Amino acid sequence: MSDPTAHHVGITVSDLDRAVEFYVETFDLDVVSEFSVGGDAFAEAVDVEDASAEFAHLDADGVRVELVAYDPAEEAGDGPTADAPALNRPGATHLGLTVDDVEAFYADLADDVETLSPPRTTESGTTILFVRDPEGNLIEVLDA
Repeated sequence: MSDPTAHHVGITVSDLDRAVEFYVETFDLDVVSEFSVGGDAFAEAVDVEDASAEFAHLDADGVRVELVAYDPAEEAGDGPTADAPALNRPGATHLGLTVDDVEAFYADLADDVETLSPPRTTESGTTILFVRDPEGNLIEVLDA
């Protein structure tokens, strides 16, 4: 049996173009590849009847962030954060990205980027900030 290694962090979105634009503009991530996948084997693997998907892979300093939009897409609740889990709910996920200065990053955020709070320095001495992407997915921004 081989030892597993990390390949990517996947985030399902409803609007791939909007999500790619957000991650490129907000976090300066580079788009590594864009591609489509469909067919019976894919639909069976993801357990979604007649599924196909559009993918974008972005580079976050060596960590691959995979954005994927499915067809057919499951309908979410009302608004981008209606079904977004709270961080303390079992099964909640988030992407963690480091920046040189969380306070400066926060000051430069576009006005329409939702945050859970201003940056806060925790008891461990780490300054953190949580933002939501346009789909309501959580991204933790930490000091490098």
